[in-house]
Amino acid sequence: MDDYYNEDEDSSLNDTYDYNYEYGICDKEAVRSFAGVFLPVIYALTLVVGLAGNALVVVVYASKVRLRTLTDVCILNLAVSDLLLLFTLPFWAADAVHGWRLGSWACKLNSFLYSTNFSCGMLLLACISVDRCSAVVRGVRGRTSASPRVRRRWLLVCLALWAVASFLGLPELIFSTVKHSHHRMACTEIYSPSMARPAKAAVELLEVLLRFLAPFLVMVVCYGWMGMVLSRAAGVQRERKWRALRVLLAVVAVFLLTQLPYNVVKLCRAMDIIYAVVTDCEVSKGLDRALQVTEGLALAHACINPLLYAFMGSSFRGHVLRVVKHLGQRLGRHPRPAPEEPAVEIALKSPNQPQSQSGSEEQDTSTFSI
Repeated sequence: MDDYYNEDEDSSLNDTYDYNYEYGICDKEAVRSFAGVFLPVIYALTLVVGLAGNALVVVVYASKVRLRTLTDVCILNLAVSDLLLLFTLPFWAADAVHGWRLGSWACKLNSFLYSTNFSCGMLLLACISVDRCSAVVRGVRGRTSASPRVRRRWLLVCLALWAVASFLGLPELIFSTVKHSHHRMACTEIYSPSMARPAKAAVELLEVLLRFLAPFLVMVVCYGWMGMVLSRAAGVQRERKWRALRVLLAVVAVFLLTQLPYNVVKLCRAMDIIYAVVTDCEVSKGLDRALQVTEGLALAHACINPLLYAFMGSSFRGHVLRVVKHLGQRLGRHPRPAPEEPAVEIALKSPNQPQSQSGSEEQDTSTFSI
């Protein structure tokens, strides 16, 4: 979890941007006051909206829907990761208002869970992109039952992603502690004075690289490739083709709009740690506020993920509608079924299979749901 406004210091780099500038200490009481109002509101909205969507994804996948593809497995893991991330937000909201009151180990655990699950979500999005691209480009059917060997491979992929995310969260687990600052207790990372500058800069740059740049490049390459394949697909209605391409574009655009501002600010922060480019107190306070606002925007992705990656799939949406219908029947109501929105599905002929007869076309095509 990024901190914004500690300032006392023998070692100002240990906390954040409260440096002892040439003309005196930069007082950031205004930044702390802004955080005490802005962060609890943003965290509360994110928590409520994100819990509803991600909890529904977990319940549906865990109870009824078979995990037929690596994408299904990653979507389930993504929902779990987002839920774990959301569960840390009430503690950070309380910290912004009252300071940290739960002790050092709770500080370490909450910081570790926040960092790990933030990273894991980004890595899972990249994995979903690769699996979808592979299914479209190779014409692999996504609705057949996977073999135990394939399922074990999926498990190993997810374990590897969680391991990388946990590695990115280790600095929070090791260095986070509770410190008295500005008449309150704060949960923050504390490095030894000799390693504060290189350690903080390395962590910031590594997070930008693995949380944003690498997943974004993977998504651009995979979805761009998919777009070319879909645009050239034969026997597909032009309307469905362009609708599928718009969905792909929306996935990339939402990722870029929510994550780019936050990572640009983090990159500026890393450059300042390395080269000390910020020497004005007002600029420093503006950078702190920008980090708070853009991090709130980045967290919005945890609310949007269920819409982009689960509810757009026709099979998942259909199952949710059946669950709602069943619930309505149990409550004694029998509403007229609403017409279902056309699925964003495209049947692609596999290049490795011969042309089928009229009665067995489904065996030679791959139904791809975006």
